[in-house]
Amino acid sequence: MEQFQHYIDGAFSDGEGRFPSIDPATGAPWAEMPEAREADVDRAVEAAHKALYEGAWAKTTATQRGKLLYRLADLVAANAQKLAELETRDTGKIIRETSAQIAYVADYYRYYAGIADKIEGSYLPIDKPDMDVWLRREPVGVVAMVVPWNSQLFLSAVKIGPALAAGCTMVVKASEDGPAPLLEFARLIDEAGFPAGVVNILTGFGSSCGAALARHPKVAHIAFTGGPETARHIVRNSAENLASTSLELGGKSPFIVYADADLESAANAQVAGIFAATGQSCVAGSRLLVERSIKDQFVGLLKAKAEAIRIGGPLDMATEVGPLATSRQRDHVTALVERSVAAGARLVTGGKALSGDGFYYLPTIIDCDGVASPSLAEEFFGPVLSVVSFEDEAEAVRIANDTPFGLASGVFTQNLTRAHRMIKSIRAGVVWVNTYRAVSPIAPFGGYGLSGHGREGGMAAALDFTRTKTVWLRTSDDPIPDPFVIR
Repeated sequence: MEQFQHYIDGAFSDGEGRFPSIDPATGAPWAEMPEAREADVDRAVEAAHKALYEGAWAKTTATQRGKLLYRLADLVAANAQKLAELETRDTGKIIRETSAQIAYVADYYRYYAGIADKIEGSYLPIDKPDMDVWLRREPVGVVAMVVPWNSQLFLSAVKIGPALAAGCTMVVKASEDGPAPLLEFARLIDEAGFPAGVVNILTGFGSSCGAALARHPKVAHIAFTGGPETARHIVRNSAENLASTSLELGGKSPFIVYADADLESAANAQVAGIFAATGQSCVAGSRLLVERSIKDQFVGLLKAKAEAIRIGGPLDMATEVGPLATSRQRDHVTALVERSVAAGARLVTGGKALSGDGFYYLPTIIDCDGVASPSLAEEFFGPVLSVVSFEDEAEAVRIANDTPFGLASGVFTQNLTRAHRMIKSIRAGVVWVNTYRAVSPIAPFGGYGLSGHGREGGMAAALDFTRTKTVWLRTSDDPIPDPFVIR
């Protein structure tokens, strides 16, 4: 089996333990991963802390940081295919998706390379005539980054890129499920020439590695992507060091289709929104809200498209839907579909795991009209679409907002004024109109409610990795009077 190592303080090393990584397409081990425990975490954080305050990174200018990021971007682009194949092998995400996504990841690093020397302070027009006062933006400190297994190189880029631009150092915990691409990415960090300790990448389990990282006294900020329950553990652990947090969590995103929409276009977007990445996306459009007058027509169109999807090996460029990442994810999807059908929801298509090797599950559509189905409330993280209908705009808004999550949403309509009303009414961090799943390094994304707080992407993300220092400079040459002499 292939062997991988941690990257700590500019060197590759084994952890205190090792564990096998499972190929989701076969269900068999294919590689061995290093397991970080508390001592490994401490070594990584100490290296990051030293690099921030004592090493070469502390003397690196913003322009030099930008040049290093440009070099990293070029290396990501040059190695995109190898990274894509590793991500596909270790997570089951199909090669046509990983290839396209990782090629675009290079643009995120280029964007933040350009941002590095544009993070500015400000001069304050203070109300005291003998004072000059200004704000400096400085790195927030050592950042702990906890990244999930889905879209691992993308979800790390939206953290690593802005944090490096801001001048931070970091410890990145790759998910124990499919860490290979991030551990390999460490080689590009090394080749790009970042000083030792600036970026440390390791993997391990939540109870031993993740908890130790979140509570470490020298961690100043925690950037996490994952589920709300894990986020609660992270926030509780951060009570030890009072680290600030940015949390990009789950979703039950509404995908709203009105009768006047281009139905073919909307159907294609819905298929991409729920079945791409085998549904393992935080912004998956998992709740279809369709105007009642076109419900049967639109669901019929989706059914035909879902049943035509080519399921196969994730390394085959012809495959359109691959396996789920883990056996427990497949079991979770299976159980939630069964509970929803038992509650009265009607299975339109799919609804079962495939027999044989690997963690495959059929693209599934469930009609939940008039049913309090668990599938409408709980996040699947799998290829399952729940359908409800609505009569008018007010009902569409009510159903869309009937969730504790608020990450993304989609609205399909040709009515411009209605689109603007929906944009204002939907409680979500992203609203796509007549499109879905579009992303850019320029545009921030993040959630409301249980979908977390903070933003990734854009200048907003870089500023999240800074804190302000207020500088007071007295400009008068007159001595400060004795405060205890009354005049």
